[in-house]
Amino acid sequence: MRFWRRAMRFGGSGYSCAIIAMMALEPAPATALDLSVIDPFGLFTSKEKPLEASAASLPYALNFDLGGAEDAKVLTRTLQDASLLYRLRQDAPPDGETLARRMAADLNPLVDALWSQGYFNAEIAITVDGAALRVGQEPGAALVRVLEAYRDRAPAPVTVKVTPGPVFGLRDVAVVERGQGAGGAIADPARVSRLKPGDPATSASLRAAQAALVDHLRNRSRPLARVVELRPVVDHAARIMDVTYIVEPGPVAGFGDVTIGDTVDIPPEVVRSFVYLEPGDPYSPKALADTRRSVATIPAIASVRIREAQKLDASGNLPLFVDVTERPKRLIGFSARYSTIDGPAVKTYWEHRNLFGGAERLRLEGDVFFAPRIDGSRITRFEDFERSDIGGRFAFSFLKPALGGSRYDFLLDGAATRERVGTNRYGGYTARYANATAAIRRRFSDVFSIQAGLEVERGQTSDVLGRIDYTLVGVPLSVKFDSTDSLLDPTRGVRATASVTPYPTFFGSSVGLVQSKAALSGYYALDADARYVLAARIGLGSIAGAGLDDVPATRRFYAGGGGSVRGYAYRSLSPLGPLGQLTGGRSLFEGSLEARVKITDTIGIVPFFDAGAAFESSVPNFRERLQLAAGLGLRYYTPIGPIRVDVAAPLNPRKGDRPVALYVSIGQAF
Repeated sequence: MRFWRRAMRFGGSGYSCAIIAMMALEPAPATALDLSVIDPFGLFTSKEKPLEASAASLPYALNFDLGGAEDAKVLTRTLQDASLLYRLRQDAPPDGETLARRMAADLNPLVDALWSQGYFNAEIAITVDGAALRVGQEPGAALVRVLEAYRDRAPAPVTVKVTPGPVFGLRDVAVVERGQGAGGAIADPARVSRLKPGDPATSASLRAAQAALVDHLRNRSRPLARVVELRPVVDHAARIMDVTYIVEPGPVAGFGDVTIGDTVDIPPEVVRSFVYLEPGDPYSPKALADTRRSVATIPAIASVRIREAQKLDASGNLPLFVDVTERPKRLIGFSARYSTIDGPAVKTYWEHRNLFGGAERLRLEGDVFFAPRIDGSRITRFEDFERSDIGGRFAFSFLKPALGGSRYDFLLDGAATRERVGTNRYGGYTARYANATAAIRRRFSDVFSIQAGLEVERGQTSDVLGRIDYTLVGVPLSVKFDSTDSLLDPTRGVRATASVTPYPTFFGSSVGLVQSKAALSGYYALDADARYVLAARIGLGSIAGAGLDDVPATRRFYAGGGGSVRGYAYRSLSPLGPLGQLTGGRSLFEGSLEARVKITDTIGIVPFFDAGAAFESSVPNFRERLQLAAGLGLRYYTPIGPIRVDVAAPLNPRKGDRPVALYVSIGQAF
């Protein structure tokens, strides 16, 4: 890092370096793209051989000799990143003088790279056949002659010879707050910076400490905090470094006015309704991150950028500027899923994200899936296949966000479904029904909302308890709380939903009942990088007001499947009625525990345990048997979310349950 050179000069005995410049650490300048960095497995690149000898140019073979240093591999990579010789190794210079000057230009950056890793007593030379070039030397005629001797004969053997010496450690680390007396803004600077005497004096650790100091102050509502000076002093004789940070905490401030920038075809008032910051609220980086995520939930928005003003307003608050970019208005897609128990399914969908110019979203989707047979027969050949073996669902959903610029949203959903649910061994039900729901949602914050609406469903179900033609008209009420950090891969926070829907007969329902559901999941990261995460989920359901044989089969509760109790067929866990056939239940319990462990940045394993059952009573009866399952999952982490592969086995299988089941999907199980 060049700041080492600019910040120090050599002196006499004792402290052999004195400060000649005061400066803040800055990121290193960008370098040319090296495919070996982004392709560590060599899929697109290979170990390059030196260019062939030529009469018109002077190719060279570059080697780094670190004399058996303990961290030679890492240090070699650091030197390669800083080396012009390495980056231009496939661009042969025309003559020996040009190559010699390229070698000379490499010395200072290589020394900076060594100093950045704490090797302040390192010795370095670039040699060719015993002719050496060291720091401060100009390439002479002798070196040029040695290089020219390889023209049209062989690549010149250029060796970067390094004797790193010991890694220097930190001795005294001081944080001085400009303009602050005793008891300043940082009560325990050593704890915040995480620098301790004896730690390696590397630029990475000093940068991390600078970032930690600034983050600490910003998290305490000081948005203008910055490190204005860094004072490193190296004692070469003692092999240590003293470092002083000069910090300017800035004043405590709140959020100021929020200005919505150009929103293209999205009304600014829609964007503003998803910003829950108000003038005077305490400044917080977390609040900014939550706001960015909140605005990004608008389907029409692709990205969100929040800019902070450079100074406070007259009230001592920090103004904000929100800029968004719009997604393509139309979307068409296709997805597929498969499990060894539930069978295959495919889905296609079309979406418009700004239907009427107010960020309205309309989504149409169609599902086609295998409907497992529940009459005991099996498909053993193609001729056995019947139309009834295919189920389908057509659905639409419409969202009008921010009615009149408020925090109220209008939702309209509908679906027409034909399905057959169950197993060959335990039967199940067949159903045809259509459903429509209109609702108003009130958003109180980016994590909490409530919703109320009107639902109408008309359909027909058949199972072992008989056929039911029904009409349901109800008033669904729900509440949602979600403080998790990700939709598909949460590592922290809590997610809770609860709903209750009465279907009174005076509204026109053919059977009066009240259906209630609740789900709660929590996520706890054991480390700062969330490589070890504990996750737990519990789900409950209840139907009151009607007997089991009066409730349509689609409204009864069943457990089992990839999103429930893995290892058992989809919705195959329920009370059994006549002939040992599934009847569904009037209550439900589900629970899951997972330990999500990242082995690498892209690969993880997830041991898990599931339990659940449906009950004939209107509340779960835990004296009855729960079905248990355990398994192991593999996760491949991608930018859009983890690809999930789970293998689950029933722990107390019933007759006919398969020994294992395989599930493949995108996103965590919950």
